Amino acid sequence: MADITICGVMRAGAYSPNHIGNDTAIFNAVADQLRRRGCIVNVYSEEEFRQLDVKEDVVVNMCREQASIQKLMALEDEGKLVINSGYGIENCTRERMTRILLGNGIPYPDSLIVDTNRDIRDDLVRSGFGSCWIKRGDFHAMHKEDVSYCRHPEEAQEVLHEYFYRGITRAVINRHLTGDLVKFYGVAGQPFFFWFYPYDEGHSKYGYEAVNGKSQGIPFDAEALHAVCEKAAHIMGVKIYGGDCIVDADGTVRIIDYNDWPSFAPCREQAAPAIVKCILKAVKEHASR
Repeated sequence: MADITICGVMRAGAYSPNHIGNDTAIFNAVADQLRRRGCIVNVYSEEEFRQLDVKEDVVVNMCREQASIQKLMALEDEGKLVINSGYGIENCTRERMTRILLGNGIPYPDSLIVDTNRDIRDDLVRSGFGSCWIKRGDFHAMHKEDVSYCRHPEEAQEVLHEYFYRGITRAVINRHLTGDLVKFYGVAGQPFFFWFYPYDEGHSKYGYEAVNGKSQGIPFDAEALHAVCEKAAHIMGVKIYGGDCIVDADGTVRIIDYNDWPSFAPCREQAAPAIVKCILKAVKEHASR
């Protein structure tokens, strides 16, 4: 693998809320293991990447800045191998993710996609929404306020107006689901799959795990969840993924969030080799085209 030179791009700190250290750690672990396999890995910040004339044929990245994503797409269109794909990263923004998952039969909460300058109270009542979640639709969450739990339509309307005044024009409203909150991590095409109860482990980005409270340990089919996540990875166009789901009282699982290259904080040692295998397999397949 000595002839493989990789452009590695780390995630900008603004897009690693409360997880800068964890995001850096998984990226460095992957880069180190690629180097041990003979690859040359040149690492850049997102800012450096945007100014860079990329000579490498492979780009391994955790980008989230819009300008970075546009550059990833352009490089992919030029024929470079990009992991995760810029198109896949864009698909993980909330409105696109909601449309793609619902449109492809992935279990997901009932949702409304709305302009933030609207009065949505009647829509919520007609749709049978009581408590719900409002999430910025245009991009990845950067602040706690980009994901808001609302107890009733009146509170939801107030939050939506706050989004509008913050300059967020589109929002996704998910019906609140009761049950066990489960966080998962996976790598497309690899047997590695890890899940756990984030509330019980104190693993949190914004503290919203407390809404569903302590896990009940409701039995569910973890292999079926893995299969659904792999299907979503293919549909969304990402190879390195993670997210959250709710297990309701009868064991039904619905994905509520799906992310490109998460931190893998509780399973970094197991995840890094799987990510490296995925990258090297993709490199081999790309070279054979």
